[in-house]
Amino acid sequence: MKNSRKDTLKTWRIIDVINWGVDYFGKKDFDNPRLEIEIFLQHILNCEKIDLYIDFEKEFLPVNLKKLKELVKRRLKREPIQYIIGKTSFYGRDFNVDKNVLIPRPETEIIINVSIDFLLTKKNPNIIDIGTGSGCIGITLAKEVPSSNVIAIDYSESVLNIARENAKSIGVKNIEFIKLDFLKENFNHLADLVVSNPPYISKKDISSLMIDVKEYEPHNALTDKMDGLEFYRLFSNKFNNIIKDEGSLIVEVGNDNHPLKVKKLFEEAGHNKVEMIKDYNKDIRVLKVIKD
Repeated sequence: MKNSRKDTLKTWRIIDVINWGVDYFGKKDFDNPRLEIEIFLQHILNCEKIDLYIDFEKEFLPVNLKKLKELVKRRLKREPIQYIIGKTSFYGRDFNVDKNVLIPRPETEIIINVSIDFLLTKKNPNIIDIGTGSGCIGITLAKEVPSSNVIAIDYSESVLNIARENAKSIGVKNIEFIKLDFLKENFNHLADLVVSNPPYISKKDISSLMIDVKEYEPHNALTDKMDGLEFYRLFSNKFNNIIKDEGSLIVEVGNDNHPLKVKKLFEEAGHNKVEMIKDYNKDIRVLKVIKD
């Protein structure tokens, strides 16, 4: 897709652009070249993936070629594709994202499944989502458990604006957004369930992250700027002030020995009903702590 006169005069079909993208992104060492070009084309043409192959002979207009070139330029700098197109999928729904919020990951969907299972015995449960970011956890639970009342908190108004926008577009009304810094301010609402995907990467490990993550995603959502355990310490210390009897805290945890460190924190604070739950890759991803 060069800017030569010959290419300018060429008629590009959708399949030509797909083939070009697979080859181009492959040469640039992207892990899934076909997915890269498919996502961009779906975004530009506002269509589903299957439509790209149903209409593969359809002309890809010059105006769209121009749009694609601008998107590819950004991606070559390793800017996350979710930020480039402004959205991502979580639990089957589209969520708006920008550089102010962490990009929701498929592994985090485990929190939703574990939470829904726990809430089956709860009538009109109160849920608190701490560090809501894009709102993906709190909004999804509000949608999946319509009898619930959800409070979603975050320290940043710009972050909460994204979450509010997502709640509106997804059609969720049983959720309230509150600006609050959980590390620094008192928060004593009692809930049947507290959920969180807190910053758990230690300060020393930030440099080892992929460029896509460390150069573009908000560091406040990635690391506590300490040992990756600060939020869990606070959760264990405030546990009785935020969890109702027979309620639960369900949190995402990091890799390697991080889950065992978090489990130990809760047990040392006297909370012994701790369950470690694995994700699709058989890695421990979620910790569930029940209050007796």
